[in-house]
Amino acid sequence: MKYLLGFIGCGNMGGALVTAAAKKVRPDQIAVCDRHEEKLQALETSFGVLRASAEEIAKEAKFVVLGVKPQAMQSTLSPIAQILRERDDAILVTMAAGLSISALRDYVQKPLPVIRIMPNTPVARGAGMVLFTTDGVSANVKTEFLTAFSKAGTFDELPEEKMDAGSALSGCGPAFVYAFAEALADGGVECGLTRTQAELYAAQTLLGAAEMLLAFGHPADLKNAVCSPGGTTIAGMHALENSGFRGGAMSAVLAAYKRTLELKK
Repeated sequence: MKYLLGFIGCGNMGGALVTAAAKKVRPDQIAVCDRHEEKLQALETSFGVLRASAEEIAKEAKFVVLGVKPQAMQSTLSPIAQILRERDDAILVTMAAGLSISALRDYVQKPLPVIRIMPNTPVARGAGMVLFTTDGVSANVKTEFLTAFSKAGTFDELPEEKMDAGSALSGCGPAFVYAFAEALADGGVECGLTRTQAELYAAQTLLGAAEMLLAFGHPADLKNAVCSPGGTTIAGMHALENSGFRGGAMSAVLAAYKRTLELKK
């Protein structure tokens, strides 16, 4: 095999994974393919990865990483399915939301080993949450895959039937967090801070709070520790509760999950 990793589709998520992989894998072991010339140029310039056709990746890459949307998966695999069927050493990696391992194999018409992942965009910063499940993948191959992408962030393996629920939280969650950060900054501006100050304070506050959660867990306990009796924080929490903040956050995750199930139909 010519490449360890071959990426077919280098959009936002595919490109983020290339960025993470390039911190661990030699650039001559990474091949990329995308319809958009500017994306290929950026990856080639930034990391020295190699361009290749989808056909070459299907033939020469050990891990064939499919970075395309679920609705485009069949049309992407159709021209290279025969190449993949002729191989016994290829591992398919899919990140298409709602697309099961069995559906992917139906497109190829061969039960190749599959790693299904649901990453989020912070993988580009090495701070991602990557959910994954495997089928037909040996322990050694799984270790090789996790090593190649170890700079992406935190990995958690779970049964395939839980992937959609997990991705509704961690996959969609960054957008919800960005919306919260924007709202916090808007509140700071309303109080008299500059936009630059407010956005910095909001971002650093979220970063620090996340570090505390990872270190100590128990979000309710951490929240209560900040809420002094009769103080400013508990007054702010009261305002959040009055605005339906908690229910809104729960509804956002549930709506994302339901939409994932709809896309599977």
